[in-house]
Amino acid sequence: MAINYELGRSNWRTFRDGIEKEWLITNGIGGYANQSVIGANHRMFCGYLHASFHPPADRFTLLAGTHEAVVIGGVTYDLAAQEYIGMFREGQQYLNRFEFNGVPTFTYQVNDVLIKKTVALDYGKNTVTVCYELFNGKRASEFNITPLFTCKPLGATLEKSELTFDVIVSEDELNLKPKNQPEIEIYFKTSDGTFIDRSLRPTSMATPNYVIEENQVYHIDNRNGFLGVDHHFTPYDVRVQLKPGETKRMFIKCSAGPIDGKSGFEIVLESLMRQQQIIKKSELQDPLAQKLVASADAFIVDRESTGLKTVLAGYPWFMDWGRDTMIALQGLTLCTKRFDDARQILESFAKYVRHGLLPNNFPDRADDIPGYNTIDASLWYFYSVDRYLAYSGEAADYEFIQQKIYPALKEICHAYRDGTDYNIRMAEDGLVRGGSNLDQLTWMDVRVGDWVVTPRHGKPVEINALWFNALCVMGQLSNRFDDGSGDSYLELAERVKESFRLQFWNEAAECLYDVIYEDEQGRIVKDSRIRPNQIWAVFLPNTMLVADQERKIVETVYEQLYTPYGMRSLSPREINYKSSYIGKLIARDGAYHMGTSWGFISGAFISAYCKVYGHSEDAVRRAKEMCLYFEDHLADGCLNGIAEIFDGDFACTSRGCYTQAWSVSEVLRAYVEDVLPYLKSEG
Repeated sequence: MAINYELGRSNWRTFRDGIEKEWLITNGIGGYANQSVIGANHRMFCGYLHASFHPPADRFTLLAGTHEAVVIGGVTYDLAAQEYIGMFREGQQYLNRFEFNGVPTFTYQVNDVLIKKTVALDYGKNTVTVCYELFNGKRASEFNITPLFTCKPLGATLEKSELTFDVIVSEDELNLKPKNQPEIEIYFKTSDGTFIDRSLRPTSMATPNYVIEENQVYHIDNRNGFLGVDHHFTPYDVRVQLKPGETKRMFIKCSAGPIDGKSGFEIVLESLMRQQQIIKKSELQDPLAQKLVASADAFIVDRESTGLKTVLAGYPWFMDWGRDTMIALQGLTLCTKRFDDARQILESFAKYVRHGLLPNNFPDRADDIPGYNTIDASLWYFYSVDRYLAYSGEAADYEFIQQKIYPALKEICHAYRDGTDYNIRMAEDGLVRGGSNLDQLTWMDVRVGDWVVTPRHGKPVEINALWFNALCVMGQLSNRFDDGSGDSYLELAERVKESFRLQFWNEAAECLYDVIYEDEQGRIVKDSRIRPNQIWAVFLPNTMLVADQERKIVETVYEQLYTPYGMRSLSPREINYKSSYIGKLIARDGAYHMGTSWGFISGAFISAYCKVYGHSEDAVRRAKEMCLYFEDHLADGCLNGIAEIFDGDFACTSRGCYTQAWSVSEVLRAYVEDVLPYLKSEG
């Protein structure tokens, strides 16, 4: 029932090969640990303890990792893998196997000495443990652990001068107080061994400063244009003596608060058991579905400001976003039968509705104000409410929606009808328009200074598909709750349908226009570029087109936008198509929605594909293949995750966030809703 990825030496023939795969574990409050499978920190966001002080915000890196070494017969064997300016430490040559089954385990061998190292997070706490199983050979040996301390905001780097700490050392515990963040304390404890003061050791060419580890290079960030380096505070080693033939189990723990008495091995076991319970709760037996259920858990976290659950949009850097959350909610919570989490997430966002808008995104700092520059998050909210009721359907759930959510839905409808921020307003034809100047309101939201890469001001196609769906949902709920306005919502929905059919259908291209807007001279312009946004006009529960039109849309999108790992954001036939997402930020921003493939849109496409072909045996078989392609990706990049984006041409290498909530959730949702129920028994 548990996931299991086992990698051998062929995955790290070179250092560069070894950093192309990585792992992630999370603690349910916004904190996480992440690193490459060879133990190298290859991103600024790598580390063993990224703590969240006001979940899920205010994240700081406190422990960047550990470096290990074995001393046998006076010879030191360095197990650390890391790139520095002008040099590498290549401890991966001693790495026999890497395993990820919910926690990462590294197995090293030096001569006849075997070392197993497992990293785990204490769920719900800012605490990491590293457990060691040491199997010594025929000679006495020494095992050394070097903790790499730091105190920096998530994704930052520090100069040597910024690494100043007050350190208190006892027999088995360190207490570090960073002078750059005096409100933070770092606690470190070892279950075995002796602390050795590194400042008393002689220097060497390989390690010129034993108290500050210098000039660590992050290759993934370097290839994206970042030229900086990082430094870490390493005041003490933990030294463990091993007798000939001795076997020893020990652990270290690092925490943002006082360390409790729980064993590190107990934390590992709890992590594995929790994963099994989550998979069991979903009642899904399919292997791919189970992997995605386990992956989905990483994104559901606590939000301190509401006392409820929320969804982190992606790792390593995203916070909770309204749009991403409402698209991801179905796969993360409904397909996995985590209905209480779904209720909490819906209620959490209802508390933040302002002027009829859901937050676009929450800031990294807990005391900063959310951004509201989104036209679609509020409309996706109706979709999530409707699907929640479709999955649960209990009378108590309708009561919850009526009491906690329905007032927010009414506010949203009235705001979109009468007008709200960012020029969002229903036009006379019933369609919704919004945006001007430097606004970026849809999911295609990149802005670089005064350059809005894909502005989409006016009437975007998916916004009006969502508006129609929202009115239908609102009419149904209003009639059920008997508030007397249900028919007015449904009548408006019919007006929207008529206008949408008349204005958006592009007969020549056999698909939908992407945006309709007025130019500076007041002329109506219809953007005919082929983009994936139109697929939601086929996918949503309430749609406006006839069957033949929906089939033609799917065929056009399939032909020009489909890749095995996502849907291109622009057709390669368009003049401004960008085939790859790599290089400096300005180049990546220019490609983000101009050809780059997006994993999450695959879910809507697969569902739309099955719909237009009536879930026929052939269609479902093809859809299953589309889902199973992601199984290969789960064993690449971030293990058991699905990346945010991929290149437009030869979509393969993870780009952007290495695992994204809506990517994971939408593949899971499409697989559970549109494939598994329709598969015929194979003997």
